[in-house]
Amino acid sequence: MANAWKIARKSNAQLPLVIVIALAVVLVLLGKAQHGLFDRVRTHVTDAMAPVLVKVRGPVAGFDRWIGSITEIFTIYQENLKLKEENARLRQWRNVAIVLQGRVGRYQALLHAVPDPQMNRVLARVIGRANRPFLQTMILDAGRGSHVLPGQAVMDSRGMIGRIYLAGERTSWVILLTDLNSRIPVTIASSSGKATNIQAMMTGDNSANPALEMVSRTVTLHAGDQVTSSGDGGLLPAGLPVGTVMADGADGWRVALLADAASSQDVEILNFSKPPEALPVNAQLPAEAAGLKPQPPQPPVAAAAPVTPPPQPQAPPKPKPVPVESPPAAPDEDQDR
Repeated sequence: MANAWKIARKSNAQLPLVIVIALAVVLVLLGKAQHGLFDRVRTHVTDAMAPVLVKVRGPVAGFDRWIGSITEIFTIYQENLKLKEENARLRQWRNVAIVLQGRVGRYQALLHAVPDPQMNRVLARVIGRANRPFLQTMILDAGRGSHVLPGQAVMDSRGMIGRIYLAGERTSWVILLTDLNSRIPVTIASSSGKATNIQAMMTGDNSANPALEMVSRTVTLHAGDQVTSSGDGGLLPAGLPVGTVMADGADGWRVALLADAASSQDVEILNFSKPPEALPVNAQLPAEAAGLKPQPPQPPVAAAAPVTPPPQPQAPPKPKPVPVESPPAAPDEDQDR
């Protein structure tokens, strides 16, 4: 009886395994024979379960948002603390900037310095971008109708982006600082304090960081030095923020730009060129401005008639010499004898 019970238990335990293997073989054969059968079944099941999934998804999504909001509370709290510290530092620098601005104003008044020229700003929106193998540009919705001219600088809230190189009536094209054809003079403020106003040329090469070509080979740069426009040539104003110096290999230097042209939407166009000053209508001469009486104008000199020189007396002609005939020779007496 015990042996029969063991055989029965062994047969009952192996029967489900055999059935599962047989069903698996049948399903594999059906899958090969009917390739789209399981796909259709899957789609029908999904369509039938769609309302249930939509109803279940609402509470699950709400629970996920609730869990995420708990984690975001701590993140926002940390960011709020950092922003408060940064705001306090910015207030300190603002006070320093106000004091320095007043001091510079007093120094300029004492030295009778010529004030910096005022720049007109035109706000424009980026309406297109073009990244070609040899040209990186963007299109703005402001042109000559808004007093936009080629050569003007284009800025965003962080720094300089490029220059206007083509201006239409309502649109303009900007050549970016990273473009292969971009070359602008810049000034580098050394952070070490040993050298100031280092002159260089920033050239684009279609990479994210333009290269620096040093004017003088004797200066030494450091990573983090501030790069601004130098204003050489008179097209760009001096002091526009451009970026910071970064090392490129052993001896090369590049510029990490402050502005990101790929994410800029609203930009400013700086109208730095000034029209020539017109002469006032009632302009005074330098002598009148100094309090001196103007000299009376001299009367015009009349043209004198040409004077004919008197005829010179001619000398009488010299008489020609008259030839004198010599007397005939006397006959020789010896010959007569």
